[in-house]
Amino acid sequence: MKGQDILLLVKLLCLESWKAGDTAVSEVSKDLSGWSDEGELNAQLRSIDAMLESSEYYESLFTLRGLATELGISKSEISKSLKRCVSVNLAKHNRFTGRPEVNKKAFEEFVSHGMKYVFPVRPAQLTRGIPTTFSAPVLESKLLSAGELKMVWPDPRGKEMGQAIEPLYKSVPYAVKRDSELYAYLALLDAIRMGNARESNLACKMLNERLFK
Repeated sequence: MKGQDILLLVKLLCLESWKAGDTAVSEVSKDLSGWSDEGELNAQLRSIDAMLESSEYYESLFTLRGLATELGISKSEISKSLKRCVSVNLAKHNRFTGRPEVNKKAFEEFVSHGMKYVFPVRPAQLTRGIPTTFSAPVLESKLLSAGELKMVWPDPRGKEMGQAIEPLYKSVPYAVKRDSELYAYLALLDAIRMGNARESNLACKMLNERLFK
């Protein structure tokens, strides 16, 4: 398994929860306060929201090209990632729609028990970036005493200072700007990757709620 495989799986989970005309994407601006140019971000989100009104566009998001655009990963890498995920039963193709989809139970088991061993992470130097783990909106209000220093994915356009957390894949800062639910999922996964008991247990609980709501 590679970091981009997890990123792909999480994106598929997010797409599954959308429907044509959904307003999920427009919620990104409420959750992503870590950019220096929020006006530009909001304009991008309005454009994406308008495209989601088209069911044809929505279906295109499940293609190699669509996933590549959403995640900032090449089509060839998307194809390889999908094959790896299918081979270990973390993903499959829906026999009715043909769309790739996640085996949620297997995904939850892998994340809960193997994530911190396969993708361990430790805070590094101070940098500018996008809040993650307990510093992200999804967890910030749940862990008020988690610590003073924020944890961030390095991003030159971020306006938060904190300790650097290496994202699962280099395109994570790009991808989360397009999807608030993706941002929430990846922040929870980072809390699990950190391996601290309190944060990890809470993140696992919240992840489970998202997966099986």
